[in-house]
Amino acid sequence: MTNAAKLNATRRQGTGAYVQLDELVKLQYKASGFSFLPKQPIHSVLSGRHASKLRGRGLNFEELRDYLPGDDTRNIDWKVTARTGTPYVRVYTEEKDRSVWLLIDQRVSMFFGSKKRMKSVVAAEVAALSAWRVLSVGDRVGALIFNDSEITVVPPHRSRERVMQILKQVVEKNQALSADPELKPDPGKLTEALKQVSHLAGHDCLVCLITDGDGLDPQARRYITRLSQHNDVLTAFIYDPLEKEIPAAGRLRFADTEGQLEADTSNKKLRKAFQSEFEQTLEWMKTASRRFSMPLLPLHTTSPVSEQIRELLGHHLGSRRF
Repeated sequence: MTNAAKLNATRRQGTGAYVQLDELVKLQYKASGFSFLPKQPIHSVLSGRHASKLRGRGLNFEELRDYLPGDDTRNIDWKVTARTGTPYVRVYTEEKDRSVWLLIDQRVSMFFGSKKRMKSVVAAEVAALSAWRVLSVGDRVGALIFNDSEITVVPPHRSRERVMQILKQVVEKNQALSADPELKPDPGKLTEALKQVSHLAGHDCLVCLITDGDGLDPQARRYITRLSQHNDVLTAFIYDPLEKEIPAAGRLRFADTEGQLEADTSNKKLRKAFQSEFEQTLEWMKTASRRFSMPLLPLHTTSPVSEQIRELLGHHLGSRRF
């Protein structure tokens, strides 16, 4: 069997290196028992979540009408009242739904996993669980799925067909990943994706960033900050335990799209150098979570994604809000 044939077989088998469309479709039956509404105590791993509630559904202005006894005086339109000499109130109706944007990272930096599955597979599963959950509560879901060469935009819509469209794009980019040296990493694609969604989201949307944070440069951080001013931002931070803490296991061989590297992991300084970038990225995300009330979900590659999300965001099973 040729190398190409072996690679295709691996992709079809769903070994943890690649994701299959039918697997993402089946996750709709696990997209329950959690909500993105506040619940966690102050010392929760979602360190920013206790500070304020997510915006949820907003209000649409419907009409002006005469003030009636019992109306909330806070809804009086003072400009119209002053102009006409008669008190008027502004009438609002609750929005029927909200738009949710998923930013799904499928770059080569995500094509890494030391045990159960690749980070790219975890990101795909998080995206699927989120999309199915959004649909189940009647909200609109859209996505930006990006790799190192392109960003695919799927506008928000409330339909099963739209969810399937998102999942197919995720699978397509996921299965295009490999350790081929010709696949050149582009850390700047994260910034580009954030720039695009900052123009698309408008206000009062929920933006879910699903990434390992590679390329989280100052510009990317500014876009996240800008998004958080008018929208809710939630980050699913995908990582592998080996990135968090490299064991002292002697000489190990690491491989990526640039080639192979053999390192002596018994060297304490070397282990610390490997971990420093991970720690810096996580620390900024924790700081931003506290400062801007942006929930942070650290999700690793070794446990089922649905179980991790329920542990972090679990609400009673009857919850009908996202």
